Amino acid sequence: MALARPELPLQPGVRHHCLLKGVQCVAHSSPPFHDRTRRRFCKRRRALPGGDRRVEAEVRYVYPDQVRLPLAFDPARLRADLAALAPEAWTPHFVPQNHSGEWDVMPLRAPVGANHPISMIAAHPDARDFVDAPPLYRAPYLRAVLAQFDCVLRSVRLMRLGPRSCIREHRDLDLCAEDGLARLHLPIVTNPQVRFEVNRRPVVMSPGEVWYLRLSDPHLVDNAGDTARIHLVIDAEMSPWLAAQLGGKG
Repeated sequence: MALARPELPLQPGVRHHCLLKGVQCVAHSSPPFHDRTRRRFCKRRRALPGGDRRVEAEVRYVYPDQVRLPLAFDPARLRADLAALAPEAWTPHFVPQNHSGEWDVMPLRAPVGANHPISMIAAHPDARDFVDAPPLYRAPYLRAVLAQFDCVLRSVRLMRLGPRSCIREHRDLDLCAEDGLARLHLPIVTNPQVRFEVNRRPVVMSPGEVWYLRLSDPHLVDNAGDTARIHLVIDAEMSPWLAAQLGGKG
């Protein structure tokens, strides 16, 4: 069944969505860096006969769906900052249908003016201005880590998946480097029984590593262990530096 979407005028810097002859098109007006390096800024998905599932057609990705960046940070110092943060700063995730068990979030960077816990952990897609949240001021090593990223950082959060909990398979639209926004994961606490899959393929991440994951594709997380899994999760705008980190051309 086709999804109804409002028709929006094309404006500089504003995304629009439309349905034309059964093809969903997402066009992007991009910053100068994207104009110089764009390979795919229009995704076309065609509905399968008899259903509402969509498959991507005419897609050319520049980057793989999982990339380990050539960065590494001290797991012990990451855990020390984590231990210094107030337990009450965690907020349960607000989409219960996407998970089973315990899944909560702590904002480290949030949209300007956001005060409610939900608006601090889940930015509106149109939000562009972000500031450091109070927990980050109590985490000097996490601040030093974020300072190493030579790109604009939007939402930055700690995401905790409790023991024997899972995040069901889903997609996060627009979290795709080719669309200008890259989701980066930096594990802080994990265990051997955590299973993270992107496109049904496992991603094995160790504490202190940094990974880019194309989460506009299907992905899931299952923590079958007895301890929580906690990642630093960064939404970063693409830049020449970040493109080089991902193995592309800056």
